[in-house]
Amino acid sequence: MRRRLVSVIICGLLASAAIDAARLQPESEAGWRAYVAVTERRIATELSARGSFLAMDFAGDAAADRLAVLAGEVVTREVETVDADGARIDIPSALAHHWRGDVLVPRATLDDVLAKVESGALLSAPDDVLKAAVIDRGPGWMTVYLRVRRTKFVTVVYDTTHDVTFTRLSATRAVSRSTATRIVEIEDPGTASERALPAGDDHGYLWKLNAYWRYEQVPGGVIVECESISLSRTVPSLVRYLVGPLIESTARDSMDRTLRAVRAHES
Repeated sequence: MRRRLVSVIICGLLASAAIDAARLQPESEAGWRAYVAVTERRIATELSARGSFLAMDFAGDAAADRLAVLAGEVVTREVETVDADGARIDIPSALAHHWRGDVLVPRATLDDVLAKVESGALLSAPDDVLKAAVIDRGPGWMTVYLRVRRTKFVTVVYDTTHDVTFTRLSATRAVSRSTATRIVEIEDPGTASERALPAGDDHGYLWKLNAYWRYEQVPGGVIVECESISLSRTVPSLVRYLVGPLIESTARDSMDRTLRAVRAHES
C-alpha cells in the first residue's frame, strides 16, 4: 500500500512537471555553444593523437571497457566536459546530457559500415525513429530528416533536421558528425489536430542534439562509438530529485538502443 501511495505521488509530480511549457533562453544557447566548443576541441585533440583513437581509449577505464566491448557488451558512460581549469561549464536555465557508447559490430568491415552510413541506410535503425529521409547529399555530407519519439515518463515526438558529415581517416578508421539544425516538438502526432510547436518554445525535453561517431576496424569486426550531447530544460526543484535520474536514464537508454540497433542492422 505504501509503495502504491509513493507511486501515485511520484506520477502526480512528474505529470505536473511534464505539462509546463519552457523556453530556450539566449543565455542557455550561449552556454551550449561554449560547452560544445570545448568538447569539440577535446575531440580534435584525441583524433590527432598517435595510437589511441576512440574516446573510450582516453578514459581512465579504457582497458576494461575495450575488453567488454570486444566481448560483445554495449558499454555506455556518462561524460562531462570541463574547462581548462577543470571547472564545470555552466549552461544557465538548461541541462546538458552527455553520453558515450561503444559497441562491436562482429564480422563487419569498415567499408561495410561506412557504405551504410553514407547511404543513409542506418537512419531508421533505432526503434525510436518513426520516419527517416535523406533531403540532400554531396561528397562527404548529407542533410537528413528524422521523426523521432522519446519515451520515459512522457512520450514526445519531434521533427528534426540534421547536417551529417563523414570522413575516412585511414584504412581502419573513420569519423562522422551529426548536428541537429532543427528540432520541433509535434503536438498530437498522427492525428487530425497534429501541429508543430514553436522551436525552442515547447515543453523543453529536447532543444539541441549533437552526435560524434568514430569507427575503428579491429580483429573480429568494427567498433562503433557514439558520443552524444543533448540540451533540455531544467527540472523544477520540487521534483528534481525524482525527475533528474529519469531524464538522465532517457539519454542513456537512447544511446544503448541506438548502438544495439546499429549492431543488429550491420550484423
